[in-house]
Amino acid sequence: MTVEELTRPVIRRVLGIEVLLVLGLSLGRSAVYALVEIIARVTAAVPLSKQTATLNATQAARPYLDLTYQLLGILFALLPVLLAVHLLARDPGDPARTLGVDLRRPGPDLAWGAGLAALIGLPGLALFWAAAQLGINATVVPAGLRHLWWAVPVLILAAVQNAVLEEVIVVGYLVTRLRQLQWRLGAVVAASALLRGSYHLYQGFGAFVGNAVMGVIFSLFFLRTRRVLPLIIAHTLLDVVAFVGYALLPRHLFSWL
Repeated sequence: MTVEELTRPVIRRVLGIEVLLVLGLSLGRSAVYALVEIIARVTAAVPLSKQTATLNATQAARPYLDLTYQLLGILFALLPVLLAVHLLARDPGDPARTLGVDLRRPGPDLAWGAGLAALIGLPGLALFWAAAQLGINATVVPAGLRHLWWAVPVLILAAVQNAVLEEVIVVGYLVTRLRQLQWRLGAVVAASALLRGSYHLYQGFGAFVGNAVMGVIFSLFFLRTRRVLPLIIAHTLLDVVAFVGYALLPRHLFSWL
């Protein structure tokens, strides 16, 4: 869409409704549920620090039925990403170039992804530890699957799914649309960061702060480079380390968290 078209009130209203619908079908909905869950947690009889938030939980007692549910959950979680790309395809140009998920720069994208993972991951561990000491986070169990042959591949797929869903929707799509809607730069960054923090609220307030900070860094990176792929790589690395590490390493190594 041209700048002239985007200034038309009707077009801007259509884009605004589009953004609300995409978020309502994906991470905006998750944010609402997370808000309800954190209210339920802090009003429960048990202190927040004594509660548990389990990621990648078992869905069925029968192993292959559980595997089916896990794969279906990963598949359907990616549909909002396809919807966002489809909607961006109505604009001039290639949506893959708009989002920066093409393979034009594999080397720099990998390097930036690894660097961002280190930048986020190491301070994130310190923040996570501090939140646990302050009692403002639940105990997070990154992997609740049983020790079956397919557990690690599914955890890796879940990490990739999380990364693609969050970075394409919360950074690439949302930032692009809000800029088209002529939001101020600070408001765009704040909206993306607060959304990222809000759908992690079910883990506690430390998770909200940590992910909001991550959201600021990632949205600023995208605004500067127009590349989402390094963010997907960084997010995937962080989640693979958390999910697979928790599943394979001795539990006492995680007890300090």
